[in-house]
Amino acid sequence: MLRVHSYESMGTFDGPGLRLVVFLQGCNFRCLYCANPDTIDPKSECKVTNIEDIVKMAVSQKPFFGKKGGVTFSGGEPTLQAKELIPLCRQLKENNIHICIDTNGSIWNRDVEELFEIADLVLLDVKQFNPERHRLLTSRENTQTLTTAKWLEMHNRPFWLRYVLVQGYSAIEKDIRALGECMGDYKMIQRVEVLPYHTLGVHKYEAMGLKYELSGIKENTPQQLEEAKRLFEEYFSNVYVN
Repeated sequence: MLRVHSYESMGTFDGPGLRLVVFLQGCNFRCLYCANPDTIDPKSECKVTNIEDIVKMAVSQKPFFGKKGGVTFSGGEPTLQAKELIPLCRQLKENNIHICIDTNGSIWNRDVEELFEIADLVLLDVKQFNPERHRLLTSRENTQTLTTAKWLEMHNRPFWLRYVLVQGYSAIEKDIRALGECMGDYKMIQRVEVLPYHTLGVHKYEAMGLKYELSGIKENTPQQLEEAKRLFEEYFSNVYVN
């Protein structure tokens, strides 16, 4: 059984091709810019779902996936439910369905390791390279996230590096350069995505009676996004503004 927050059919944002995106309930990070604060609390009301139901849903949508599409597990943080995801992902693989895991990379145990061994692609969200600014942005450490990136590289597991550009928090040149110097020679990074900061989830904070801590932060200008893209391109190939 999985704790599912919601689904998105024919998604084009979370991995290659057209995808069924399964948003799981519960997250261990507290990102200031989180667009889905309603997915954070693992005890919040959600859909407790049999894995067979998700397999049926994926198989029914498989004709639309084409050669590149498939299923992405996002959240929240999907690795919180790694043990439950393993048998589900094995059934998806039996049906030749491509699997992505969208993760902050901060949780590590044998179940997570096995899950990453099954998945076709990991979407690794690196919030910040600098440990102090990462803690300010997420209230959590980034040590395991960076260790996870290294594990994926050493075990030949393909991944995309994703980085949300927040002015004053992650849009800092020396921190991006430090990230590039650390991972710029990784062969398993297939794509780097610079994700613009947005405020589309602010209404959820209002509805939940929560304070949105980044209310004074403006969205990125086209020039800022282009400058960040050029900076990442000094270290990585296949850099995109998503």
